[in-house]
Amino acid sequence: MTRNGSDQHEQDLEDKWRSVVGRRSFLKGVGVAGAAALPGSALFASEATARSAALTKGDVAILRFLAAAELIESDLWEQYNELGGVNGGNPAYMAALSNLDGDMPQYIADNTDDEISHAAFLNAYLRSKGASPVNLDEFRTLPSSKATGARQKGRLTNLQSLNVDTSWYVRYRSTQNPDLGASFPQAVEIHREPAIPLSDTDTPPGLPAPVPPVGAQETRMQAIANTAGFHFAFIEQGGSSLYSVMSLRASSLEVLRIIVSIGGVETNHFSLWHDKAGNAVAQPLAGVTDPETGVTFPDLNAKGGELNQTNLILPEPSQFLHKNLPDCSIVRPTLDHNGGAVAAIAGFTADRLFEGQSPKFFRTVRKLAREADAAERQVH
Repeated sequence: MTRNGSDQHEQDLEDKWRSVVGRRSFLKGVGVAGAAALPGSALFASEATARSAALTKGDVAILRFLAAAELIESDLWEQYNELGGVNGGNPAYMAALSNLDGDMPQYIADNTDDEISHAAFLNAYLRSKGASPVNLDEFRTLPSSKATGARQKGRLTNLQSLNVDTSWYVRYRSTQNPDLGASFPQAVEIHREPAIPLSDTDTPPGLPAPVPPVGAQETRMQAIANTAGFHFAFIEQGGSSLYSVMSLRASSLEVLRIIVSIGGVETNHFSLWHDKAGNAVAQPLAGVTDPETGVTFPDLNAKGGELNQTNLILPEPSQFLHKNLPDCSIVRPTLDHNGGAVAAIAGFTADRLFEGQSPKFFRTVRKLAREADAAERQVH
């Protein structure tokens, strides 16, 4: 992408950030709206003041990886929002999502706003400290959906054929902890399934969305929406762990403040989507099978036991730090090998989120991940 194209995308991101703040008028009371309206260079009192507390190399690496992760999340959430958000352009997809919860389109729009604001803030903060922001524009090469509502432009991420890891569903109902060696089965087997409609021929935008669905196209659309519900939670549970891991490596208290503040929102997202995903595997929607791929969303409640119960959405107390200590309700995992930056990229790759990306893209994001995981906390 040319320099002008890169600058234009950065301006678009800043404009979107401003619109987010404008819509959330309550932020004006704490002065965020006023700050967001200023140019990037004026976010802080002066260039000298902004750079007076230089960041460590490790802190820069952490923030750059988190900025990259938020750009990736922004890209996938923008695709969901275009088709299924509150102002989305695909009525049939919106209706199928609303079968999981009537407020799904609004929640999708809000989650999209959050990720855009995170990416914009992290890059602006890096610039304010004299560090290089992250730009992934050259990798926006993946095709858009051809369904009504999708903008036709290059994407960073693929949502058209996913392998969704649903083991998080069991993990958060279990007393076991992956940090202490536990592993968990898949709650639902989702392989090579779209999470957004692919084309109007496959799923026309005027389809009804009866519960349970009737007809092959209506059933396929509901399976696509159910996949999205589980994918939303997969993405956000990974962010919850990632921010927890990165917080332990930060040296600057201000950087730590940024990480835990944004991380708290990621955890809030996960809790929301955890609840909605459960509706795809409970009556009256349970039993939907995609006629094209064979992916099935079973009635998990029928299996019995807390590991399947769909209304247990808060993290069950689990082992933490040591097996001899009492169980504690926590975000998990919190160790590098399961929840760090390299693990996050590996999870996205296994999800097929980057299917079709170039070798250079993988080299770029993996390098950012390795540098973030290599950061060491420095206390002076």
